[in-house]
Amino acid sequence: MDFDFTDDQQSLRDAVRRWVDKGFSFERRHALAKAGGATRAVYGELGGLGLAGLAIPEAHGGMGFGAVEAMVVNEEFGRGLVNAPFTHAALVAPALLAAAPAALQAAWLPRMAAAEALVVLAHQERGARYRLHHVSTRATRAGSGWVLEGAKSIVPAADEADAFIVPARLAGGVDDSAGIGLFLVERGAAAVSGYPTQDGARAGEVKLSGANAALLIEDGHAALEGAVDIGICGFCAEAVGLMDRFVELTAEYMNTRKQFGVAIASFQALRHRMADIKMQLELARSMSYFATLKLGEAAPARRRAVSQARVQLGQSMRFVGQQCVQLHGGIGVTDEYQGSHYFKRLTVLETAFGDTQHHLGEVASRMQDSAGVFA
Repeated sequence: MDFDFTDDQQSLRDAVRRWVDKGFSFERRHALAKAGGATRAVYGELGGLGLAGLAIPEAHGGMGFGAVEAMVVNEEFGRGLVNAPFTHAALVAPALLAAAPAALQAAWLPRMAAAEALVVLAHQERGARYRLHHVSTRATRAGSGWVLEGAKSIVPAADEADAFIVPARLAGGVDDSAGIGLFLVERGAAAVSGYPTQDGARAGEVKLSGANAALLIEDGHAALEGAVDIGICGFCAEAVGLMDRFVELTAEYMNTRKQFGVAIASFQALRHRMADIKMQLELARSMSYFATLKLGEAAPARRRAVSQARVQLGQSMRFVGQQCVQLHGGIGVTDEYQGSHYFKRLTVLETAFGDTQHHLGEVASRMQDSAGVFA
């Protein structure tokens, strides 16, 4: 099997890396984080590059690229610590709108492709514990439209978004997979309170009290799972980029930091530790590739592969982040040093769309008829 990237994919990677190197320095990211994490202006710049429309069909003004191109872009954003809701707004939201009525697609996708509109998924609820089928928000008809009652938590870029895609229950109990519809709610119809997150971005709480909504999909659970899998793969790729650059920073530090008159990179024990770090990085990279290539398969195989990748990425993120901080010593946790920001972003990603323990359970539940992960 050929795992080489095409010339177009390499060109895309080079273009994104050039923008990151030129337009998104660590100093800029640090300033944004200290100011509260607002990144709408950064996302607008991505729109100018065409990246906000990366996964949006050309018919709606996008680039129409696929999963591998999204992985390439996310790896570079990870390397550069780019602070923008790219995965949420440019990958997850368009995947959900792809099944919406044509009128809604025409109204929103061109604006999303140009980064004129920021639309994010608002699905987490208190007590859900990452279960996508746990939905207590209710949708009821109101004339020719719908109104929603409920609340969503930790919504990315909530107070900067123009609209939210909200799962709400049309029928059934709170934990039923059936009876979940997907709705588009404009920000003005909801009560939004935002706050900064530990990695220097923003999130918020969204309260829906008689909020007017447009129906995207009436039976939306399968579409929600597919979009979340796309988001997980995006974050896996970003984590690979984060770890790749953090390992480079650590190697550079070890080659310059001296103890007993020699660089600490010459100490055998630390060289062995770096070898373990590199092994975890490459395991994470290969599983990120694996999950991305599985996105086009049927739901059972796709979901298992994505959770398997997420388990490995979670283990690698924790190991690489903690070991690299340890090898830096005290400077590794200071706010002024960029290494600490890589560590914080890796820590936050470890809980995105389900933490490692959750996905370990997902893998186990999908392998009860087999004896091991390779069956």
